[in-house]
Amino acid sequence: MKILIVGSGGREHAIAWKLNQSSRNPELFAAPGNVGMMEIATCINITVDDIDGLLSFAKAQSIDLTVVGPEVPLVLGIVDRFEAEGLKIIGPNQFAAQFEGSKDFTKAFLTKHGIPTAAYGTYDSHEEAIEALDQFGFPVVIKADGLAAGKGVIIANDMVEARAAIDDMMQDLVFGEAGARVVIEEFLVGVEASILCFCDGLTLLPMQAAQDYKKAMDGDLGPNTGGMGTYSPSRVIDAVRMDTINKTILQPFIDGIHKDGIEFKGILFVGIMIDGDDIRVLEYNVRFGDPETEVTLPRLKNDLIDIFDAIVSQRLDEVELDWHDQSAVCVIMASGGYPENYEKSKIIKGFENVNDATVFHCGTKMLDGEIVTNGGRVLGVTSLGDDLETARACAYEAVRKISFEQAYYRNDIGK
Repeated sequence: MKILIVGSGGREHAIAWKLNQSSRNPELFAAPGNVGMMEIATCINITVDDIDGLLSFAKAQSIDLTVVGPEVPLVLGIVDRFEAEGLKIIGPNQFAAQFEGSKDFTKAFLTKHGIPTAAYGTYDSHEEAIEALDQFGFPVVIKADGLAAGKGVIIANDMVEARAAIDDMMQDLVFGEAGARVVIEEFLVGVEASILCFCDGLTLLPMQAAQDYKKAMDGDLGPNTGGMGTYSPSRVIDAVRMDTINKTILQPFIDGIHKDGIEFKGILFVGIMIDGDDIRVLEYNVRFGDPETEVTLPRLKNDLIDIFDAIVSQRLDEVELDWHDQSAVCVIMASGGYPENYEKSKIIKGFENVNDATVFHCGTKMLDGEIVTNGGRVLGVTSLGDDLETARACAYEAVRKISFEQAYYRNDIGK
């Protein structure tokens, strides 16, 4: 069986790692992949937004299944193109990908179907957005409507910061056309959590929850990032809260897409905010989360290919997910200066010293025979343990064995 994985980050490495454990012994390809993936997959120099190139490769190699990691190709319509050619692919079509490609699309869906979320407004003009600020108070959340590589969300603490954010997005277009329309939201307090779900359009099958750490620095300080670490299972989502999430968020999503005639197959990522009994949706993503995937898949006992087959054939109701009892912790090793300015091509040393952890490559490349940094988030170091503290200790022990110039990581993941 030939499987193509689209993407080059830690999420895609974790997907490849899990697929490589399948009893079906698949032949794996990754486009473009990364250095870590080269050990288990053939990496192909095709970028994630080159839909024509990806399609041509899949047809030429008779790929049996394609798994899309990042959101960009989904929003560009890769699923529609592949399915039109009779190729099996995991991910929502271009219309359904708007759940991530447009904040306004998601907020309108949530509101229409009574799914709890923050109060919001959508604005197409700079003047209207500025005038609307008085309706929300401070702090307030200002979002670019479209894709902004995880950077298009600003929490403004006062009018000066809010106006500056709107100016940047709508006048200076710092996020390109993604910020030409903005969504302004009520600021929610509480603890964030992530629910990843398999979905075949008929059934939504939640995975065990993970806790992500978005802020760059210890103590949840500093700017937002793509995620500095995560752990699973969540200490915040107990059985009672999960029951509430199923009843008020997950089942209404399935009911809503049926009522609206939306076909959704693939992975639904639900970002939620928990404040006591108040649980509300922050965002939808339409793919595996990163770094949530790096702690979720190592705890999953099922053969991932079996689950993907059930999604494609809409038999997900026949699947029962089975989980390891162990906890998992992932610590992200980042480049100094991330998420703002940082340098690349720093030599990474110490991989050979890591025994009790799995190192997922997030932003690496090979240069002159050496593995070097090639992104803001460089490595995701994941360990399993009988309890959270054991997993955490193992992860940090492994992190301390790896080094590169200006390496940075949080010290409080899992605390």
